[in-house]
Amino acid sequence: QVQLVESGGGLVQAGGSLRLSCAPSGSIFGIVIMGWYRQAPGKQRELVATSTSNGITNYADSVKGRFAISRDSAKNTVTLQMSNLKPEDTAVYYCHLRRISGREYWGQGTQVTVSS
Repeated sequence: QVQLVESGGGLVQAGGSLRLSCAPSGSIFGIVIMGWYRQAPGKQRELVATSTSNGITNYADSVKGRFAISRDSAKNTVTLQMSNLKPEDTAVYYCHLRRISGREYWGQGTQVTVSS
């Protein structure tokens, strides 16, 4: 079964940058949307940024102007460039993908910790 493999999390000081990447472990067709969600301790999982197959992007208000999502449609990879990180960005970040069939995939999560 195809899985989403994430990389790039870690520990960074406030104001720093990190880059998250996600790629499927095998071939997936009919991708409608790819993106990133995050979940902080004691909070619900929330949308961070998404990118549709026709290039439409969407960002949470809290990350606009600081985060940038990009996709490589040929490789089915998605990247989240995070800049000017804040302690409140600390969370486990999950890669997400939805196919035209409606089937969804989630990555295992990667920890991002921003120290003040």
